[in-house]
Amino acid sequence: MDQLALLIVLLLGAVLTVPLGDRLGLPSPVLMTIVGVILALLPFVPNVQVPPEFILPLLLPPLLYAAVQRTSWRQFTANLRPIFLLAVALVFVTTAAVAAVANSIVPGLPIAAAIALGALVAPPDPVAATAVAGSLGLPRRLVSILEGEGLFNDVTAIVLYHVAIAAAVSGTFSWPSAVGSLVLSAVVAVVVGLALGWLTNKLMSLLGDATLQIGLSLLVPFVAYVLAEELHGSGVLAVLTIALFLATHTADADNVMGRLAGNSFWEVIDTLVTGVAFGLIGLELHNAFGAATGRGWEMLGWGAAVVAVVVFVRLLWLLPATWLAKRMHKLRDYDEEIPTSWRETVVMWWAGMRGVASVALALAIPLETDSGEPFPGREEIIFIAFAVIMATLVVQGLTLPWLVKRLGVRADTNAEHELEHALAVRAAKAAKGRLKEIERVEELPEEISERLMRAAADIGLRISPDLADDERREWVAKRVDRIKTVQRIQREMMSAARHEVLSARNEPGSDPEIVDRVLRHLDVRSMH
Repeated sequence: MDQLALLIVLLLGAVLTVPLGDRLGLPSPVLMTIVGVILALLPFVPNVQVPPEFILPLLLPPLLYAAVQRTSWRQFTANLRPIFLLAVALVFVTTAAVAAVANSIVPGLPIAAAIALGALVAPPDPVAATAVAGSLGLPRRLVSILEGEGLFNDVTAIVLYHVAIAAAVSGTFSWPSAVGSLVLSAVVAVVVGLALGWLTNKLMSLLGDATLQIGLSLLVPFVAYVLAEELHGSGVLAVLTIALFLATHTADADNVMGRLAGNSFWEVIDTLVTGVAFGLIGLELHNAFGAATGRGWEMLGWGAAVVAVVVFVRLLWLLPATWLAKRMHKLRDYDEEIPTSWRETVVMWWAGMRGVASVALALAIPLETDSGEPFPGREEIIFIAFAVIMATLVVQGLTLPWLVKRLGVRADTNAEHELEHALAVRAAKAAKGRLKEIERVEELPEEISERLMRAAADIGLRISPDLADDERREWVAKRVDRIKTVQRIQREMMSAARHEVLSARNEPGSDPEIVDRVLRHLDVRSMH
């Protein structure tokens, strides 16, 4: 099997593990990691030959961009304090704890290399957190915090990692230089993200066509990442900045085709790239096991110690941090989403899985220092990193659904229903308001006006049937049933029409371009 065949197998696995995970009640990233592990153990499967410096630029931009589509700038600013406690403070605390333990138990591991190890295992993976938490029916506030943590902790961890690697390679370290690098990296990333976001927004309006807009949206995260890195900024933060900017400024309510096609496109990209990323984690076991040759038990002990530090530092930090967030939330009227019980805090703790960012950072460790000596403890760092990744991703990922069910942590369906109800009311009022504005400037027959007013009411009723009062509810239910019957028959009629047009593709003298044009017209009609 060559590299291309291996990539195709991973892509196929990314698709197949989604329905399999739904049936088994397990997150698909965990299944893909297990698939990678199985492939790594097969003798005919080659080692992965992706240069480490390409892993982050190829995988993180589309994954982060897709994840940001599920959040908003308001949600980020409202949850700024919980995100800061998790994405910044917890990364520093975890890095320091891991560095202290690794420096004391791994012979000959200098403090700079130990800090690099701590930085690369500190950040929970944004892709794993989003994919796993989002599939378990957790409360939206928990998913929001996990998404925010996952999106912003990589920035802190990667900067810490680069500072530690530079100190280990050069043999020198300067706190002012390190702080300056952190500030410069953040400023450059934000400027690049905002500038590219403004430019992309202008280009989107000029392109107009949904296909071209989606193509541009695919290129945007890669351009932001690479440009920011070239200017010594944080590529991850640049992608987050431009994604948040575009999510806020490019929403066009009337661009129905672009929105539907764009959402479908990014769901496909998210599924495929996520599958490949976690498949690579399992496949990299070749290198991890190779580093442990002859001293496996000793290195397993080191790995177990660091795993324990990573897991329990998160719990010991979350307990007081959650209490503090609740305390401050009660003292002031903050519009933020925080865990409301110890059960939700435990779920947040157990959802702190490591993933592709840790893999990429471990594999990107230089082979040599500036003096030409081998990088101190490189093999040990890689093995310990993979021990943390596999323990958290597989063990926690496989048991998280059981833990969520056991603790009874579920989304607040009543609150979601109330929000949906309120939006349905607003939508119906907006439609009726616009109809009245049109009636003031146009003469509409009474029959048409009444029909349009019923259609405006139907907008809200189809979203939330509870809008009807008790007396009308039964009538509305019967009317909705009649509408569903008509829609079902119309779908069957349109399906027959599409089948007939498609059959014309193979007829002599048929023009495929004209057939596709007619078929597209029928497809658009079917959407309404």
